Parts: sequence; structure tokens; C-alpha cells
Amino acid sequence: MGGYCCPVRLGVLDIGSNTVHLLVANVRPGGRPLARTSERTVLRLMRYLEPDGSISEAGVEALVAAVTEARRVAEAENVVELLATATSAVREATNGAEVIARIEEALGQDLQVLGGESEARFTFLAVRRWFGWSAGQIMLFDIGGGSLELAAGADELPDVAASVPLGAGRMTVEFLAEDPPGEERVERLREHARGVLKPVADALGSQPRPDHVVGSSKAIRSLAKLAGYPVPGWSGSERLMLPRAALGSWIPRLARLPASARQELPGITADRTFQIVAGAVVLHTAMTVMDVDELEVSPWALREGVLLRYIESLSWQDPSA
Repeated sequence: MGGYCCPVRLGVLDIGSNTVHLLVANVRPGGRPLARTSERTVLRLMRYLEPDGSISEAGVEALVAAVTEARRVAEAENVVELLATATSAVREATNGAEVIARIEEALGQDLQVLGGESEARFTFLAVRRWFGWSAGQIMLFDIGGGSLELAAGADELPDVAASVPLGAGRMTVEFLAEDPPGEERVERLREHARGVLKPVADALGSQPRPDHVVGSSKAIRSLAKLAGYPVPGWSGSERLMLPRAALGSWIPRLARLPASARQELPGITADRTFQIVAGAVVLHTAMTVMDVDELEVSPWALREGVLLRYIESLSWQDPSA
């Protein structure tokens, strides 16, 4: 049975609700993916949603432009294969089929449209590989622009995986459109999130108590830089922890600040200023409902999960055969 040892250059293109993100990495079976290039185009697709739930023509054109640029970068980087995925905003748009067709035309290849549960499973795989088997039972939170993914389990794939429409972009548009939103609107979002999370909490509650609670996504990383603290990791790396109490104490302050002032805060990048309040409220509510006091941030998430799953499919075959 032929294996191969030489690295292959792969690209993962993640077309999400907030960004179009290309990750280029050198990979080989049994090896850790070595990132070469990471390119992000900020879109915030929720801004382009029409009242009927379709993505506007301006939004589709922005998507196509971002995808075309990602394809150019992938070709310049000599990517052997591009794994292109799209998540909730594209999946759920009423004109989703047309949008996907136009993205595929710009890409010159098929697009894998992930359901929310698949998203949770790929992300969980990446988190498991990052933390390793010794991490035991893991509970995962991942906040995107359109949805919140939750998963739990002790293996490579979760025993329970769920996706709920509580993404930071979606909740900003639906509940916190005013700038600054103020505490009354924040409270309405909190109540809404609690209701949506209740059945998921029941499903995850059937799992053993987690040994590690992990958060992955740009929104959670930003919040950990704002309200969390670093601890020493392995090999000199830094790990970020985010306590629920510290996150909760920041929410009233964030809700009173206008978006323009939020980017002066540590960890809050310009593209996150509008959505960070909703992200904080949703995450804090999820941690409360799940009775989680603190979580640890994972640097790996969906893109790495897609890459790892693909590497596995190569592991026992020689691609040149």
C-alpha cells in the first residue's frame, strides 16, 4: 500500500457570513498542516440581506470579487487542490442556489455547502487534533456571523453537534441595529438566545461533564483578548482563557460604547466593532445556559478541520498512482 512523504500544497476557501478566508498550507499524511498564506476579505453578508431573505446583487458581486481574488492567490501559490466551502449565510439565502452557481463559476469548480451540523463536526475535529486525546471530554462553542455551533464528545467526532441561528452578524441585524444598542436591547437578545439554546442545552446536558471547554472563531478570540487572560502553553506558545464573569462584566460597557470607540479596545479589530456586542451576549448566554465558568481559545477551527479531513483521505493512497 503506497503512502507518500512529500508535502502537497492545499488551499481551503471558507466562504462565511463575515469573511471570505483562504488558507494555503503544505500538508502531508501524519504531519501537522503548515500554513503558508492566510488571506481574508471582510464582507459581513448580513448587511446585504434583502427583506425577502435574499442576498442583494451588490452582495453577490462582492462575494464573486472576493472569491475571484482568492482563486488568483491560490493559483499564484501553486495550490494543487482548492477545497471550497460555504456556510450558513449563503446556505440559507432565498436565492442561495443562484449565489452558489455564480460563486462556482468564479471559482471554476464545485463548492461544498456545509450544513450547520457538518460545520460543528469539522470544527470539533480540528479542536480535538489541536488539544489531543489527553484533553478528554471536550465541549465546543464556535460563533460565526450567521450561526453558533456547539458540539461535545470524547472522540475525534462529537457525540452531539448542533447549529443554531445565533451568529453575531445575524443577531446584530435583528436585535442590536442601533449604535450603541443600549442595555434594554441587549436584554432582549439575551432572552431570545436563552430560548433558542434551551433544547440544545438539554441535548448537550446528556453528555459527561467536559474536561475542557473550548471556544474557536475570530469573535471568541477577540473577546478573550478583551476580557480574558493568557496562560503559558506548550513549547512557549500562549493560551488564552476567557472567564464567563469577566465577559459578563464587559457587556454593559460594550453596549454603551458606539462602534467607532470599540475598536480602540484590546482585541477588537475594525471588522468586528459592530458585531462584538452580539457575539459577547450570545457567548455569555451560552456559557451560562451550559453552566460553563471559563473556556480556552483554540487557534484551529473550521478551515483546519476541512484540511485535516482531506489529509486523512490521502493518507493511505499514492496520489501519483
